[in-house]
Amino acid sequence: MARTITNPQEAAQELKARVDKADNVVFFGGAGVSTASGIPDFRSPQGLYNQHFSSKYSPEELLSHHLYLEHPDDFYDFYRKMMCAPEARPNQAHKKLAQLEQEGKLSAVVTQNIDGLHQAAGSRNVIELHGSTYRNICQKCGKVYSQEWMLATEGVPHCPDCGGRIKPDVVLYEEALDEGNIYAAIKAISSCDMLIIGGTSLVVYPAAGLVQYFQGNDLVICNMGGTPQDGRADLVCDCDIAKAFDW
Repeated sequence: MARTITNPQEAAQELKARVDKADNVVFFGGAGVSTASGIPDFRSPQGLYNQHFSSKYSPEELLSHHLYLEHPDDFYDFYRKMMCAPEARPNQAHKKLAQLEQEGKLSAVVTQNIDGLHQAAGSRNVIELHGSTYRNICQKCGKVYSQEWMLATEGVPHCPDCGGRIKPDVVLYEEALDEGNIYAAIKAISSCDMLIIGGTSLVVYPAAGLVQYFQGNDLVICNMGGTPQDGRADLVCDCDIAKAFDW
C-alpha cells in the first residue's frame, strides 16, 4: 500500500530524497500544477467546470470542436477570457522541474496544460499533449500567430494574409491528440525509472492512460485529492504541489 503524506514540508523532503536517488525522472502533470499561478483547474470545487458563466453553454461544450465550428463567436469569447492567461507566471513547481532538467535529473515534462508555464520557467523538453494558447494557426495558409496577437483581436479572427480562420493550437473535445506527442510521451514514460504525476485527477483519457507505460521502480503522485492510480503508487502526496516542490 502506498505511503500517503499530507504535510507539504514532509512531502518536499521525501520527494527530494527520492529524486536524488533516481537516474531518469519524468514529470506528467495537469491543471493542478498551475493553480498556484492563478490559473483555475477544471474539476476542483473552485475549478472551471464548477464556475457559472453568462453563456448558455457549459465549459465542456464551449471547448468542443462542434461549437468552434457552429458557434465560433461564443467559442472565441470563452477562449480569450478563460483559456488565455497572459499575466500568469511560473510557480515553484514549474521552477523546480526546470532546475531538475538543467541538472540532468529530469528528462521530460509531459503536460496536459496549454499555458506555456513550463517553458516560461526554463524547461526545454516539454511534450504538450493538449497544445498551447501561445500558438494560433491559420487553417488556410498555416501561418502561426501569438497569444498576444489573438488577444488583440475580436470576434472570429482571420489571417491578414489569406483570410483563413485562425484556430488555437489546442486539442478541443471531439478532437484526437497528436500522434507524435503521444509517441514522445510513451517513449519518455516507458524509459524513466521515476515518474512523478502531479496536479491531475487522472480521469481524462487518453492522457491518463499513459501511466500504464511506466516500467520504472518509483511512482509518485502529488495531487490534492485522490486519483484512480493511487493504489499503484509508491508514494502519494496529497497536498499543494507547489509547496511539495519547494526544496
